[in-house]
Amino acid sequence: MAQKKKGLGRGLDDIFLDNHTPETADDGITMVRIGDVEPNAEQPRKNFDATELEALAESIGMYGMIQPITVRAVESGMYQIVTGERRWRAARMAGLSEVPVIIIVADDKKAAEMALVENIQRSDLNPIEEALGYAALIEEYGLTQEETAKRIGKSRSAITNALRLLNLPEAVRKMVEEDELSTGHAKVLLGLNNQDRMEELANQIIIRDLSVRDTEKLVKMMNEPPKAEPEVIRDVDHTRALEVLVQKTLGRTVKISEKGKNHSITIGYSDNEDLETLLKLLCGDSILEQL
Repeated sequence: MAQKKKGLGRGLDDIFLDNHTPETADDGITMVRIGDVEPNAEQPRKNFDATELEALAESIGMYGMIQPITVRAVESGMYQIVTGERRWRAARMAGLSEVPVIIIVADDKKAAEMALVENIQRSDLNPIEEALGYAALIEEYGLTQEETAKRIGKSRSAITNALRLLNLPEAVRKMVEEDELSTGHAKVLLGLNNQDRMEELANQIIIRDLSVRDTEKLVKMMNEPPKAEPEVIRDVDHTRALEVLVQKTLGRTVKISEKGKNHSITIGYSDNEDLETLLKLLCGDSILEQL
């Protein structure tokens, strides 16, 4: 459900070459004991696919580590990973005692930028991890959305839209992280002003396999103000009360008719697409598969 991200306008070379670029401590590749290398707890990528790691570890075991890890020296005496944590994890699984590294000088902000750029370029981040990475640059290092966009190589609107995903309820964010819910669906859900309703509709999207278009229609319907209810006279106007109740639930015009033994209910719809959405709501998705 999640879509592949396009490459960025800027790469790691551009970050090295700007006015605040750190100089490399060594022009070549240095072999370092794997136990002297540690991950950065602040790096944006949190999830590593176990199957992919095993495959990479097998490849490294056979051919060695072809691409070095970028690291920086930290006060503890260790080398902290700036880019390449996945390769480092796979190297440990493969039983390597040493790994090739390129040692650079970088402060926390520069290391965070580089890690974020590399992960986005490789499409390694899910949309929530990407949004959290932008948020870290803004909140922890004082960058504006405009400055973040320039440094990362994306438009300001792309940064803004990504950050909006962090307004989703935790349960819905988890669905996006685990690729159960697409970014398109998630953005539509943000049109609701109630987090409980966001979560409820997100579950329905997954259960019923609703399209983004179907979701847009449902959100529009859920945001419509309830129509004024007529006064209901107990018993005498019971049918009218039912009409109002069904109307509020479906967000459509409803007419209940009782003529002798012939009873009927009429539900209005605007076009064929709206009819399909209504049928899915009433009968489930399988109804359309029978056509």
